[in-house]
Amino acid sequence: HDSLNNFKSNYAKSTKMLSSLLKKQNARSVLTAQRNFSSIIGIDLGTTNSCVAVMEGSNAKVIENAEGQRTTPSTVAFTDDAQRLVGIPAKRQAVTNPENTIFASKRLIGRRFDDEATQKDLKTLPYKVVRAGNGDAWVEAKGQQYSPQQIGAYVLMKMKETAESYIGNPIKEAVVTVPAYFNDSQRQATKDAGKIANLEVKRIINEPTAAALAFGLDKTDGKVIAVYDLGGGTFDISILEIAGGVFEVKATNGDTSLGGEDFDHCLQEFLVKEFHDQHGMDISNDKLALQRVREAAEKAKIELSSTNQTEVNLAYLSADATGPKHLQLSMTRAKFESKASDLIERALKPLDSCLKDSGLSKDKIDEVLLVGGMTRMPKVQDSVKAFFGKSPNRGVNPDEAVAIGAAIQGAVLTGDVKDVLLLDVTPLSLGIETMGGVFTRLIHRNTTIPTKKSQVFSTAADNQTKVGITILQGEREMAADNKKLGDFELGGIPMAPRGHPQIEVTFDIDANGILNVSARDKSTGKAQSVTIKSSGGLSDADIDQMVQDAEASKEADQKRREMIDLKNESDNAIYNVEKQLQEHGDKIPQNVKDQINGDITSLNESITSEEPEKIKEGLERLKNSAMEIGKAIYSQGESAQQEAQPEQEQEKEEKKEE
Repeated sequence: HDSLNNFKSNYAKSTKMLSSLLKKQNARSVLTAQRNFSSIIGIDLGTTNSCVAVMEGSNAKVIENAEGQRTTPSTVAFTDDAQRLVGIPAKRQAVTNPENTIFASKRLIGRRFDDEATQKDLKTLPYKVVRAGNGDAWVEAKGQQYSPQQIGAYVLMKMKETAESYIGNPIKEAVVTVPAYFNDSQRQATKDAGKIANLEVKRIINEPTAAALAFGLDKTDGKVIAVYDLGGGTFDISILEIAGGVFEVKATNGDTSLGGEDFDHCLQEFLVKEFHDQHGMDISNDKLALQRVREAAEKAKIELSSTNQTEVNLAYLSADATGPKHLQLSMTRAKFESKASDLIERALKPLDSCLKDSGLSKDKIDEVLLVGGMTRMPKVQDSVKAFFGKSPNRGVNPDEAVAIGAAIQGAVLTGDVKDVLLLDVTPLSLGIETMGGVFTRLIHRNTTIPTKKSQVFSTAADNQTKVGITILQGEREMAADNKKLGDFELGGIPMAPRGHPQIEVTFDIDANGILNVSARDKSTGKAQSVTIKSSGGLSDADIDQMVQDAEASKEADQKRREMIDLKNESDNAIYNVEKQLQEHGDKIPQNVKDQINGDITSLNESITSEEPEKIKEGLERLKNSAMEIGKAIYSQGESAQQEAQPEQEQEKEEKKEE
């Protein structure tokens, strides 16, 4: 009788729970339909961490990832079982898989393998950096080569999925941020990463400008602000004037090879030396040990922003004939600051240049904003305060301000946010190589964009029918010392004495800070199409192939996920049925038990087969046969109740007779 009541009670609870879940789901659907989201999301694609935000009504909302975190590590890992992990799961397994865990790939994006910065970085990275066929720096994992654009695309896909799970609709468009000091190649490469991730990048905006947008959207009075942005891999300084909804960048400067990664490496080198001093062992070539030290360095750096001392304890870091060796030491904030003093000093030089370019003095700066995780370091804050002579404003979250600004810009583009105008600048001068290898500027740095500048060129020899021009970006006086963007060749020029043809070349920088080139022969009025043959970068065919690869791997990942979910569901079903058999075995007929045990064995065999259809069939059979348990308990309870009724009636009769 008790079994029957328990069964009825459990059945009622299950029905009630299912009904409640359905009501919540319906309520959630109604709620989603009523919420007003911008169709363009904002993504801060960072060196160390990335963040995604969206305008929800009139407010920018930072979206938490599947793990409940508001930022996601910009880390991609390739595992032995052919899985691709992104974000927190990738970072968690880095210690055991350092050679196939790609982090800080933003430092390689749009860079040549032979670049000085690339050569410096590859000495400190545990994974392999290789020269691609086009001369760019790519990475290698599990024997396969990937462009930094692909790695960036995998992170963008993760941010896209994070936004889609929150919004409840597919996302196709985004505003993506880049360091203000990124050159044309790096900006184009970032846009390519978006394309590979199946995102239309509606606008590339500078990170400090985005942070200013997050800070100043609700400010009506005129202000001049400086944004000091020291992130995981890059440093930017921008000076802006905000007035009446217009955000005008006056000047920008920076260092694309200065950031938190350098502070980590500085501390890592110190710990490796300490281990050598303690045990006489060099672990600089032990990638597993180095990854542990790298993570300990990052952890210590973060802790020393809020405490004066921290402990570094790495047990069994290495071993020799005498046994295992451990690294144990106390690290003070003062010690770390002395080790990192050169890096902090490096960030001051761009401040001077930026102020000079803006034409403003320090006392004209109303507010100083700190952006980027490294600005939590007290010594960094002190250096900024000492330079500007005022305490920095803490009105923005250093990890989230850039993504929020990108989301606001997305809403500006859709028209959801009105009366906001962003006037950004090009960070580096653009020009061509002229006689004697000199760099001749057409567009000077800190020119407001979009902008267009034209200049007339001519031939250097009689009867010359084509001219070759090298397009450059940078601030050095000699062409060879600047970044080569591509070779410009114009053909079909009518034969004439040298110096006679007039070729008007136009440099056009769009709102993304990306250069386009066009040309016209003034003597004939004939327009010529000009193609910049990039010295590197991805071709359209490369990008299309990478888009296909990303989609294919997405499908494979989805199938793998479905298989795992199916196996988990099957394991849970087997566990629950076996538990029922154990609890109610004496109430279940032997033929039913035999049938269920046979279905359990069959399902276990299907699970090992890795064939989803077989598993589904086996699971369905077990579910059907498991229903017999309930029927058996119910029917036995009914029989017990029927037997009990005559006895109860007899007792009533006896009482009446009394």
